[in-house]
Amino acid sequence: MSLYLHGIGHYHPETEITNQFFEELDIGTNDEWIMERVGIRSRRTVLPLEYIRQTRNSDTRASNEAAVLTNAEAGAHAARMAVGRAGINMNDIGLVIAGGVAPDTVSPAESCNIANELELEVSAFDVNSACTSLIAAIHLLAGMRPEALPPYVLVVASERPTCSVDYNDRAGSILWGDGSAALVVSATIPGPAVLGGTRLASSPAGCDKVVLPRTGHFRQEGRTVQTFAIKRTTKILRDMIGEYTDAERRLHFIGHQANRGMLQSVCRLTGLPEDRHHTNVEYFGNTAAAGSPSVISQRWQSWTDGDDIAVIGVGSGLTWGGFILRFGEEN
Repeated sequence: MSLYLHGIGHYHPETEITNQFFEELDIGTNDEWIMERVGIRSRRTVLPLEYIRQTRNSDTRASNEAAVLTNAEAGAHAARMAVGRAGINMNDIGLVIAGGVAPDTVSPAESCNIANELELEVSAFDVNSACTSLIAAIHLLAGMRPEALPPYVLVVASERPTCSVDYNDRAGSILWGDGSAALVVSATIPGPAVLGGTRLASSPAGCDKVVLPRTGHFRQEGRTVQTFAIKRTTKILRDMIGEYTDAERRLHFIGHQANRGMLQSVCRLTGLPEDRHHTNVEYFGNTAAAGSPSVISQRWQSWTDGDDIAVIGVGSGLTWGGFILRFGEEN
């Protein structure tokens, strides 16, 4: 089953972590080193910069108290934008699905926290698949019977990974930024774009390659994970190019916003023109499950009939997946 996209929204906190900030932390890195390795100039955080300077976020439990926004509050910002763009009222939403790398609470579900922030009294549950959480939620919805779903569903990825970063770790701390994204979708009511071609896969043998303990710091095997990400993203994009290339339409690519160099490697391997590749990782960092949808949202006014977007994600688990978003095409 295909889904209709009616609206999309994004949100990034105001506080910026620049590469100069990392130089001032004196953890053995600088702007040149960071740009060469990951291509990130800045990222956003819900944490005060002075808190990071003083504590290096040594106790991740304390970061929840220091943060100026909860996941629910940040997610609600993106949700309101998505609902507004969809041209509906908030009370038209009949189901909320959320997911991400680090929910604020193990219980209740983050979706319930977000629905409460939005003053919605509707069914809500989480679909957690780390950085592929939003893709997993779309894949799940696409497999449901249309008549079993309410007219409008809100899907939210709200992420605060900077609350889980060890700011003494030069390799890990430079990657992450906070952000949220939300989609309003329907299985029965036509919208400006169709979501289809969903796919999702996992290799649980790699479950120890990217880890975020409940009360600890993020850690990963960087080189292993990057190789995996390039390989899986390239395979999905090649498949989508073969399946959806149409002389009368334009195929774009938005991948997991983890590392600009990684994404450029995928474009080189698939022969995709640079002008069809869109990112925001350079200025917002890796916002986990919120990354690729936030890129779509930031360019919302530029998409026109005939645009196709291959949206592809990878994440811990190890997991990978994607979907195709087609503007101006009926189901």
